[in-house]
Amino acid sequence: MSATVYEITGPIQRSRSNYYKPPMPPAQRYESFYMDEKYGANGLNQPLPPTPPQPTPPPHHPQAFASPPPFQDAGMVSIPADMFDRMFLKSQELAAGKGIHRQFGNPTPIAIVGFLLALSPLSCDLMGWRGAGGNGAASIGAYFFIGGVLMLLGGFLEWVAGNTFPFVVFASFGGFWFSYGATLLPFFNAFGAYSPDPTDITAGLATKGFNASFGFFMLFMAVLCFIYLICSLRTNIVFVIIFTGLFGGFIFLTATFFLTAEGDTAASRILYIAGASTFMADMAGWYLLSALLLVSVDFPIRLPLGDLSEWIPSYSSRG
Repeated sequence: MSATVYEITGPIQRSRSNYYKPPMPPAQRYESFYMDEKYGANGLNQPLPPTPPQPTPPPHHPQAFASPPPFQDAGMVSIPADMFDRMFLKSQELAAGKGIHRQFGNPTPIAIVGFLLALSPLSCDLMGWRGAGGNGAASIGAYFFIGGVLMLLGGFLEWVAGNTFPFVVFASFGGFWFSYGATLLPFFNAFGAYSPDPTDITAGLATKGFNASFGFFMLFMAVLCFIYLICSLRTNIVFVIIFTGLFGGFIFLTATFFLTAEGDTAASRILYIAGASTFMADMAGWYLLSALLLVSVDFPIRLPLGDLSEWIPSYSSRG
């Protein structure tokens, strides 16, 4: 029996072949494949017209092996907006506030905690309460791992939140606590370099060179706090009190180290005043921390901070 030759047409037409192929299914309207029957091809709420039945050609008819129509011939599918939302965006649930809500916490309290737990014991040491002294050397660990770490962390998070002034204040004081702790730590040999006795590095703490040099560090910290004090006049009264106490404390610490370098016995009295000034900043800081934490837990009591933002008009308000 001789084989019947069939003609293959379509985009991959290459040659004639006698390979038998089953008949193709009847042609369909491609725009109705992925469309709900209640939506028309034009996206309106109209039913599609019924597709007329297509006759099935006989197996040996050339139309049975015709290729499907090219993609350009298919109608464009229009998806209504509400169907798109349900399928992809789920915007109805998000707009109703039922979605996952993520929010960063306020980083200011954690930086204030680091500030207080480093400065409060130092203030007591400077005033010599209960026989304390040694420029706060007993709290080196707190300067590093509480004051330095927490204030740098809080400063970085304030930077992420876009708060420039708190970021600069917290980051600079975080660096200060690391620097102050490193100065008192023998490993860094800050005072050992001035010691006249190589076997006793602590002798460098009483030398003129060390105290005069370290006094300049306190002096420029006072300059920095004075700038912060001016800027705080646009914030609140509590910040003004904190930076006033810090400015006075660093001024008196500068005088203490300079007088110690000269061998003046008045240095101990000035040191006490420096501790009292920073202690005033501590008390304002504890009040600020309490106010911030009460707000964080939605406590029914609010502690006023004394807003000063309207006291000095902003530069942008002049235009």
